Amino acid sequence: MMKEAIRKSGVLIEALPYIKKFFGKIVVIKYGGAAVDEKGIDRGILRDIMFMHYAGMHPIVVHGGGPFISKMMKKAGLEPKFINGRRYTDEQAVRIIDKALSVINRKIVSELRGMGARAFGLSGRENNLIKVKKMTPGYDLGFVGEVTSVDTTVLKRLVKDNIVPVIYPLGLGRDGKLYNVNADDMASAIAAKLKAEKFVLLTNVMGIMKDKGNPKTLYKTLNSADVQRLINDKAIDSGMIPKAEACSKAIRGGVKKAHILNAGIEHAMLLEIFTDKGIGTEIVN
Repeated sequence: MMKEAIRKSGVLIEALPYIKKFFGKIVVIKYGGAAVDEKGIDRGILRDIMFMHYAGMHPIVVHGGGPFISKMMKKAGLEPKFINGRRYTDEQAVRIIDKALSVINRKIVSELRGMGARAFGLSGRENNLIKVKKMTPGYDLGFVGEVTSVDTTVLKRLVKDNIVPVIYPLGLGRDGKLYNVNADDMASAIAAKLKAEKFVLLTNVMGIMKDKGNPKTLYKTLNSADVQRLINDKAIDSGMIPKAEACSKAIRGGVKKAHILNAGIEHAMLLEIFTDKGIGTEIVN
């Protein structure tokens, strides 16, 4: 019993310099995938966010909800379609995405409030937060938007009042139409605009690996040039491409560090941010 108590105190002591270093700093967290569903939000991740909040950091949550969106699309008779890791979106799909993400947003806000935080939910289209243009990567993605500007006025006000913003990724185009925005891209753009201390991207893998089936080949630290080289060499492919690119953009935009972490590992964010070793891939300048 005494040894366990001493071990726990050692963990707290190890965390202390990190708590001091990141006190008052903004951390943008992209939270999505299987951890986000209308039936159950991963409370372990929300507890990590609460820890950061009470330790004096300012978490800003940007969430997706891909599996739930796909489920709702299938119910409506639409077959989800992805091209290079991005969801093809027609006008009907945009409406479904809006509805699905608003359900999840309310759930996350409710859970955080139940844990004692003051949380506020919004989408990228509100308060001119996110403006977009149609994404044109050389093939048609339909109503998928590329972020052109970020107005962080409302976010700064919420952070100043010690409120946790919870945002879902939709934006308005110059044509006044609603566009689906990749949550990784939107979180990256917000992090860069705010010059956040950290951008944390939670996913369903440990990070970027040389051999995707072998966790021992995890890249612990990469820079933006490394990321682009790995994409060119097809070592980073499919759904990891937009995630890796989002991290690189955040770094180039002035974010100190970006992290790709496995949301399935208990307390992944705390282990990465508040311990000496970390557990995922960090991307640095």
